[in-house]
Amino acid sequence: MTEIMTREQYQEAIAKPKRGNKFGAKKTVVDGITFDSKREAEVYSDLKLLERAGRISGFECQRKFNLIVNDEIIGVYRADFCFIDHDQDGRFRTIDVKGVVTRDFKRVQKIIKAIYSIDVEVWK
Repeated sequence: MTEIMTREQYQEAIAKPKRGNKFGAKKTVVDGITFDSKREAEVYSDLKLLERAGRISGFECQRKFNLIVNDEIIGVYRADFCFIDHDQDGRFRTIDVKGVVTRDFKRVQKIIKAIYSIDVEVWK
């Protein structure tokens, strides 16, 4: 006996399974914004509370920094969160939420420090 499949069933059967994040992060949606991990969504929620309380201001998600070498843009770095911290005398802070700090990220941290004099903080 021969089984007959529809085109959709055949394509589904031969399709490669979707790979998850190599570090096990699960995408999470908060306030209509999709975050790369549950932890990043938690940090967003915490920072929004601090903003409402007036302890931080100028809160931004995914702020873009151009990586410039010899007056040429060689790449772009997007910080997870940036804000002005009133608890630390109005200091500008740049936060990246990471489960694993990679060698590439450490390199980008150094480039951001050299270009913008900003320390990118890693929150786990």
